[in-house]
Amino acid sequence: MTEEKQFNYDVIIIGAGPAGMTTALYASRANLSVLMLDRGIYGGNLNNTATIENYTGFPSVQGPDLAKQMYDGATQFGAKYAYGTVEKVELDGNLKKITTDMGETYTAKALVIASGSEQKKLGVAGEQEYGGKGVSYCAVCDGAFFKGKHLVVVGGGDSAVEEGMYLTQFADKVSVLVRKDHLRSAAVAQDKAKKNDKMEFIFNTSVTAIEGDDQKVTKVKTHNNATGEDGEMQADGVFIYVGNVPMTAPFADLGILDDQGWVITDDHMATKVPGIFAVGDVRETLLRQIATAVGDGALAGQEVFKYFDNLK
Repeated sequence: MTEEKQFNYDVIIIGAGPAGMTTALYASRANLSVLMLDRGIYGGNLNNTATIENYTGFPSVQGPDLAKQMYDGATQFGAKYAYGTVEKVELDGNLKKITTDMGETYTAKALVIASGSEQKKLGVAGEQEYGGKGVSYCAVCDGAFFKGKHLVVVGGGDSAVEEGMYLTQFADKVSVLVRKDHLRSAAVAQDKAKKNDKMEFIFNTSVTAIEGDDQKVTKVKTHNNATGEDGEMQADGVFIYVGNVPMTAPFADLGILDDQGWVITDDHMATKVPGIFAVGDVRETLLRQIATAVGDGALAGQEVFKYFDNLK
């Protein structure tokens, strides 16, 4: 017999990354009915990360493996998981009504926003045109397609350096184009990368266009931010890591976002709307890491329980 689908919960968590899954674990342990609602597979950006070396207790772990372990933990006390892209959130007294792209409406007394962020685009000519034809934002997803090739990585933070190193197992050469005159990544990652013979760093350089032969990327146009000189570089693929933007469009009318679209919370993960919380990369916060996301989720799970206790 097919299990009847449930649409009403105590807590609905939009997003099933590390922050969302940890919230689900804590809230379900408090005997609340919990649904994690996500537009993709559980784990979020963990599934796009090859090796994680900065999460306590795991000296080195593959992103998808960590995602599976977190999911198993999150669901052990009854939390549910469902696919769905959230299109709208409305308030109806104490209830929060969530409508998905499938036309389904879920309700809950507490809502936790854990929708995360996505890779920021460069916004240059050719970026959209060559998406899937050499332009990528995910080394784990697409790196294996570039064996023996020359790849350009754009960015100077942790993601650019770490994913650039990952790409060297496939590419013959990885050129990292850094807009500023220095890297922003962790010193350990920098040291590793600079010892890698397949990697080179080109500073004070921005990409102004991505060009190709209509089938694939063949080169990038560049601008030297120090000298003002324009140039170009042969490239078989371009991997872009220039920051993130919050995935908060469905919450724009709730009055809980800053002018950049990040969710504003207090130290208890609560927004100014009673019963709506936010955790992880979607928040306006100083650091966006797995460890901080898990910490947010643990605190939010406890605060959601307190919220229900106060409702009584």
